Amino acid sequence: MERRSFIKKAAVGAGAATVVAPAMAQALPTINWRLASSFPKSLDTIFGAADTFTKRVSQLTGGKFNIRSFAAGEIVPGLQVMDAVQAGTVECGHSASYYYFGKDATFSFDCAVPFGLTSRQHTAWFDQGGGRDLTRAFFKDYNIINFLGGNSGTQMGGWFRKEIKSVADLKGTKMRVAGFAGRVLERLGVVPQQLAGGDIYPALEKGTIDAAEWVGPYDDEKLGFFKVAPFYYAPGWWEASASFSFYVNIKEWEKLPKEYQAAIEAASYEAHVGMQAEYDVKNPAALARLLKNGVKLRNYPKDVMDACYKTAQAVMDEEAAKNAKFKKIYDPWKRFRQDQNQWASVAEATMQNYLINAGRGK
Repeated sequence: MERRSFIKKAAVGAGAATVVAPAMAQALPTINWRLASSFPKSLDTIFGAADTFTKRVSQLTGGKFNIRSFAAGEIVPGLQVMDAVQAGTVECGHSASYYYFGKDATFSFDCAVPFGLTSRQHTAWFDQGGGRDLTRAFFKDYNIINFLGGNSGTQMGGWFRKEIKSVADLKGTKMRVAGFAGRVLERLGVVPQQLAGGDIYPALEKGTIDAAEWVGPYDDEKLGFFKVAPFYYAPGWWEASASFSFYVNIKEWEKLPKEYQAAIEAASYEAHVGMQAEYDVKNPAALARLLKNGVKLRNYPKDVMDACYKTAQAVMDEEAAKNAKFKKIYDPWKRFRQDQNQWASVAEATMQNYLINAGRGK
């Protein structure tokens, strides 16, 4: 008797659960957002991160939370994405935070600063090293909550019409370069220009600029810089890595069900990791193709690197002295960088350098 009673109650409970589960799913609202990107669709690695993000958000919410991606210029120009999210023109965006260096140099920590963190180090800093809290406290003043949105890894040092053999060769060069790097190079005689990705090639072709940096072999090849500037330099010391970000308007974020917020957290992280992996796969083959097309690969001379490093430290220290928001992040960030580089020198860098030299027969 007790057994029959238990089975009957269990059956009733299972039936209730069957009714309740769909009802809970149906209770979640259908939401449609727009995402403005700072990048053209032709850059499948960077713009592709936004596509990965929006696709996964939809999948994780059973198709009830849909975000449509728009390339640079389709809603707002590429360098106005942050402003659009802040104002609520769009609910979210995908950009590189150092594009907004002119508003406050502190934005750069969310993306890249000269002689900064590698991709792996930046992810560690943001995710486990205090960077998330520090940058989100800063972005809150702009009505934005920020999420990791991809990383390029260490970038190349740019395309030049002429060879750079010394610091003197930089003087008078009109160069497309963003953020802090522009301020540093300006002190060494460069005339910095900030242009969105899609505007670089026309400016280089017409001679409006003499040099340009973008990302690395895969993207640079697609944009065709090698056709008008043969010298390709490494490394991009201003971007030991460049971390891209998804921006969400805070008011819109707070309206979301917690399930949808969790979907954004998960999808943004997946897109972040996927971009770095894609670059690591595609850059070697792209560099090989560029070299076959006559590109002249060069490393910056040591005296140029040393001058840039010394100037960069001075510029950042000066900014910290006058900008309290910058200093609040800079001081702990600098300690984190020191600890990370000391640790890397023990194992990872030693192993990597050995393998590189072994592969060359040294």
